[in-house]
Order: sequence, then C-alpha cells, then structure tokens
Amino acid sequence: MKVAGFTFIRNAVVNDYPIVEAITSILPVCDEFIVALGKSEDTTDELIKSIPSPKIKIIYTDWDISLKEGGRVFAAETDKAMAAISPDADWAFYIQGDECVHEKYLPLIKKEMEDNLDDPKIEGLLFKYMHFYGSYDYYSHSRRWYRREIRIVRNNPHIHSYRDAQGFRWDDRKLNVKLIDAYIYHYGWVKPPKGLTRKGQNFNQFYNPDAVIDEQVIETYQFDYGNADRLLAFKDSHPAVMQNRVKAMNWQLDIDLKKTRKRMTFRRKMLEKIEDITGWRIGEYKNYKIVR
Repeated sequence: MKVAGFTFIRNAVVNDYPIVEAITSILPVCDEFIVALGKSEDTTDELIKSIPSPKIKIIYTDWDISLKEGGRVFAAETDKAMAAISPDADWAFYIQGDECVHEKYLPLIKKEMEDNLDDPKIEGLLFKYMHFYGSYDYYSHSRRWYRREIRIVRNNPHIHSYRDAQGFRWDDRKLNVKLIDAYIYHYGWVKPPKGLTRKGQNFNQFYNPDAVIDEQVIETYQFDYGNADRLLAFKDSHPAVMQNRVKAMNWQLDIDLKKTRKRMTFRRKMLEKIEDITGWRIGEYKNYKIVR
C-alpha cells in the first residue's frame, strides 16, 4: 500500500498557519507528500523547505484570482496538489494548513487504509472534527461547524476537490465513504483577537471578489467570539507537533460563555438539545454518502 499526502498553502507565515505541524502530523503514514505552494509575500517557501524529510515534494503554483468567488481557488489549488501525486499511490491523504492529526490516531488510520484497500465500495475515509476556538483550551460544538469531512480518498482521476476545498466529489456525485473513529483537530480559529480579525478579512478576499484588507480595522476592531454558540473545555492532550505552539500562547480568551449562550435563538437551542440526546443533527449538510 502506498499513501501520498497532499496540501496547498500560501502566505503561511504572515497568516500564522501551522502548516509545518499539519504536514508532519500525518507524514509518518505517508510515502510521499505533495505541497502546492502558491506565490507568497513572506518566507513560506523557506518554511516548507525546512521540514527535514525526503518525502516532501514542492510544486510551485499561481493562484487564479478570478476564482475568488465562493472560495473556488482553494479547490483549484487542492486539485493541483492531487494531480502531482505519483500514479502508483493507492490513497491520497489530504490535510489543510490549519489542521492536525494526533499521533494516537495514526495506527488506526493506517489500519483503515489497509483494511479497505481492496474494497471498491469505499472511495474515501470520513473523519470526525474538533474545532478549537479562540484558545487551545476550548473547542466549539455547534451546528455552525461541520462535524465530519473526507480527508482520505482513492488516488483516482475522477476524484476532485469540491467547492471551496472542504470536501471531494467523484465527478459530479458524492463519494461513498467509511466513517472512522479518528479526529482532525482544526486550529484555524485559535489566534489572538487581532489575528482572528486579520484571518476573517484575508479569508473574505477569497469568497468576495470586492473584499480588501483594511489594516485600520484590524488594529481597532474588537473581535466578537459570540458565533461559537457553545464552547467546551478541552481536557485531552494536543498533538505532539503542536506542543510548542500551545506553550507559546500569549493571550487570554476574553469571552463570557454564559452571555454567548444567551445569544442563541430558541430554535438553535432546541436543535442542539435534540442532537445531544439522539446524536441526530437535523438538516446537516453532508457532502458524502456513508456506506458502512
């Protein structure tokens, strides 16, 4: 069995993406790793080259700014990375620049790839998600956040990144996947308030063609953590590759959890209660079909 990891990245340093941690978190189960590196205005190139592994292959890309609307440029860059995977790779393991896998899940992930290698009904593996928010000490459990997504797919030319690169499709249909008992840790919203404001403006540029970054807003705007709905204390350990970042955190999460809960509408609270009791998330968007 041959496994290829792949990702895309641009301006990782200025936007403080844990791209090195993301790559190295899954590198042990990969035989090669493709990085689609977009033209950056910082030292992202040197950062990627600093990873001491012969498995890593960098391909340099130009982002098509005309694909800004709806975040389509992210899918285009993902597909560029996937196209550079060796033809003899069986599985393609995707990780985004703000995601990590805890090392405790790697043996299970490898076994799932081995066990499903010869089953053509399984076109991908579906992961559970933990979205950290504002701090490494809290994660958000809310209908506002996707709770599952595909991160391992067959190395097949019919499979491509979908919409804004959150998931994948086989041509125009949903993939048939197996849900596995492993989590992706998402750290994209673990930043100090100014960092989150910058991230929001930067991200908006790739969904809204008319958006621009306003440095004055970044300096003066007070980020509102109220869209988290429900923050839960994280009692477990973070991946080993993230420990230095966790120790270096130099801000306090300034949020009133009770006030945040009061902002929720009655409808959202009822839907949340139903999910807590039954595990059923009513109206959940699923860009996949779980076959077993």
